[in-house]
Amino acid sequence: MEDNRRYFVVTEKAVPDVLLKVVEAKRLLEVQKFATVQEAVEAVGISRSSFYKYKDDIFPFKEKTKGQNITFIIQMDDEPGLLSAVLKMIARFHGNILTIHQSIPMNGIASLTISVAISPAQGDAAAMVDHIEHIEGVHYLKILGRE
Repeated sequence: MEDNRRYFVVTEKAVPDVLLKVVEAKRLLEVQKFATVQEAVEAVGISRSSFYKYKDDIFPFKEKTKGQNITFIIQMDDEPGLLSAVLKMIARFHGNILTIHQSIPMNGIASLTISVAISPAQGDAAAMVDHIEHIEGVHYLKILGRE
């Protein structure tokens, strides 16, 4: 299964209205203005199915002077040196590993959860993620959260 995911930075006027409403619903849930997804989507005028379809694929771009923390999960082959290649890629983009957990491999596939701090002055989070996704043996990468 090949994943050709790419990341873009676009201005707000280029983003479809439904995606902007998903971002707003996520914000309402985050600040606990609404307790349920149903309340948040009703407030912004979208369906729950639209919210769930896009919630993991759009988030506001925030420039920060103190850096960025990203937590992501990777599924990769259980091969000697592959974890080392992922860690080297994180170091290449000036990432500082905060936490790392690798599950016991099953059926030749290991799951890895990593939290990384990236200095905006030196690192490039989007490029790091893109390069990790293209390492041979990495099958899946999903960003779980960012601050």
